[in-house]
Formats: sequence, structure tokens, C-alpha cells
Amino acid sequence: MSAFSSLPLVIEPAELQARLGASDLILVDLTSASRYEAGHIPGARFVDPKRTQLGQPPAPGLLPTKAQLEMLFGELGHNPDAVYVVYDDEGGGWAGRFIWLLDVIGHSSYHYLDGGLLSWQAEGLPLSTEVPAPVGGPVPLTLHDEPTATREYLQSRLGAADLAIWDARGPTEYSGEKVVAAKGGHIPGAVNFEWTAGMDQARHLRIRKDMPQILEKLGITPDKEVITHCQTHHRSGFTYLVAKALGYPRIKGYAGSWGEWGNHPDTPIEK
Repeated sequence: MSAFSSLPLVIEPAELQARLGASDLILVDLTSASRYEAGHIPGARFVDPKRTQLGQPPAPGLLPTKAQLEMLFGELGHNPDAVYVVYDDEGGGWAGRFIWLLDVIGHSSYHYLDGGLLSWQAEGLPLSTEVPAPVGGPVPLTLHDEPTATREYLQSRLGAADLAIWDARGPTEYSGEKVVAAKGGHIPGAVNFEWTAGMDQARHLRIRKDMPQILEKLGITPDKEVITHCQTHHRSGFTYLVAKALGYPRIKGYAGSWGEWGNHPDTPIEK
């Protein structure tokens, strides 16, 4: 049995520290190259956040190619028995997107370090500058459609009573006041709750403890299918993570996000 098997999805620094030597652990750092080089959690492997996205306009947030994912996970030493712990230094956007990638490849053994590097440092825990060598070449992966909402799927679901669209962008993007695509505004029926509003600034960007009550008031409830997005499915990596951590049974990331929706000629919008 894994040393992590009794833990919830979201874990505390002390819980990770006690298990850093676990043989099944793959610890993933999604900060930045300079931040990683300056000091990271011992044993962590750096993944450039850009590698979690396809990176091509107009919708850079789309899923990388299967070959790109197979190379990435091969370098990490991916295997069926691995337990991933992921963290970043921004409150969970990139880490949440990586958890979405794990769902896409059908791997469900993972945890998020609440508050990431910030909470680890706040507790005075050690950092390392040692860089683990890449493990190996590409590993065969099977990609699953269920964690992802395509534009076509989302359009087909608009107006459904059991759908909640969680827009993680800023309020001015949602209103259409700030336009970063051919069209400004939001997807019809979408509810806006900006991603950083879900982080507890006083607790080193841990997920707010009152998120269940906040989401209840917004109508983003567990009985609905929740589709979350931002501009590139980076900020909505955090909101995807929050819904997963709260046990929402039907959560999808709209990887195309506003980059795709706001630049497509046939998508409806609201302002």
C-alpha cells in the first residue's frame, strides 16, 4: 500500500515532507526555471508550464500532442503505480492544469500541495538545488476524452439545466470591457468567479476553506456538470483542481477556453 493512500487530494507540507522518500512518488515542480534553480522541494522534477499546453494560436491552451505528452511523462518516469504530488508558486493554476493532464492520461493517483512552494517555505522546510536526471524516453499513453470539454460539446450543452460554466477570468474580461480575442464578453450562462479569489492570501495561497459555500451561492453545485475555463485553461487549472478536491463528480476543463471561443465566428457570447 502506498504511503499516500490515506491522504486526501489536497495535502499539507508536513504530510509531503514525511513521505519524500516514498519509492512511488513523482514530485512535480511547475514554478519557473529560475525559481526551480534557486531552490525546490527535494527530489522535485521541473516541468516548464508551457509544456502542459499546445501553445499554438488562437487557442494555446489546447492539449499537447500525444507524442509530446508521451515524451514529457517518460522523462518523469511515469508508471501505473506512481503517486504524483504537484505544486507551483502561484496558488495552483499550473498545478491544477497538470492534474487535468493526469486525468487525461487516465492516472488518478495524485495530490496537490496546498499553497505550493509558498506554504512549504513558510513552514521553514528544506529546499534543494539538486536536479534529478530525466528517467527515460517516451512512454505509451492512452488519452481520455472525459476530462475535456470541446467547443462543440460545450455549444451543444448551452442552456442545459444541469450545466454550470465556471469562468475563472477577471471581471473585466467576463464583462467584455477588456477584450483579448476577436470578441469580448463571456459564454452564455457562464458564472464568473476569478481564480485568485479562491486563494487564501493569509494562508500562503492555500485553497479557501469556504469554497463549498461560495460555489453553492454561485450555483456551481456538485449535482451539475461543471465546465471551467479562462483564456488558455491555465487559470482554470485552479478552478478544475478546486472542483476535484471538493469531490465534484462531473468536472471538465474547456481547454480551448476564451482563446478559442472568443476567436471563433460561430460562437454565441453575452456581455
